Amino acid sequence: MQVVSIILDPKETVIAEAGGMNWMEDGITFQSRTGDGSKPEQGFMGKILDVGKRVLSGESIFMTHFTNEASVRREVSFAAPYPGKIVPLDLKAIGGEILCQKDAFLCAAHGTEVSIAFTKKMGTGFFGGEGFILQKLRGDGLAFLHAGGTIVKKELNGETLRVDTGCIVGFGPGIDYDIERAGNLRSMVFGGEGLFLATLKGKGTGYLQSLPFSRLADRVLMYAPKHGGSSKGEGSILGGLGRILDGDNS
Repeated sequence: MQVVSIILDPKETVIAEAGGMNWMEDGITFQSRTGDGSKPEQGFMGKILDVGKRVLSGESIFMTHFTNEASVRREVSFAAPYPGKIVPLDLKAIGGEILCQKDAFLCAAHGTEVSIAFTKKMGTGFFGGEGFILQKLRGDGLAFLHAGGTIVKKELNGETLRVDTGCIVGFGPGIDYDIERAGNLRSMVFGGEGLFLATLKGKGTGYLQSLPFSRLADRVLMYAPKHGGSSKGEGSILGGLGRILDGDNS
């Protein structure tokens, strides 16, 4: 489990998804707000629209703003809610914008616009793994994404990369996101790779994850003891000891 620790100068602010903070030093205050603070002049209706977009994306309607109110530098730290890696992105260096899966954003410099983007093609929305809604980060500062397993950076220069639909973390401007069938009918049914593959094509940077949380959760559920049943698989002796320690002597 990686942690990103950010040193804030006096009066400096960082934004994060609700619940992402691990610890912070004395002098840092935080407030839950309905926006990312990138548009301070935004009116009431604009804020309501932003809230509606976050509801559609399944995220909390609030974002947390951490500000250093002390006269010296202070530290605040954030971590992902499941095992994986954190990657820092200089948005200015990658064209000022990145599209990512909707739960990949961890934290960013104040002034970063965090919004949602809809996939343009119906097929991509239905079969692309992430649905119709992606998260869009726009700005010129640092942003941090998290993902399961290891994050791999891929530079595309006109090539096409075929990816398991759940393994895409994000991609920058210049890359087109689409889906295609996973081979012939036999491969789609018995290949174990799902019915569709995602494709990234164009010129730009893409980020992939080796272990999507959905895949990890499916495997854990597969080996979890069923209610009223017995444990199976590796560690059956330890499983029995675990039931005794838990007070289950049946």
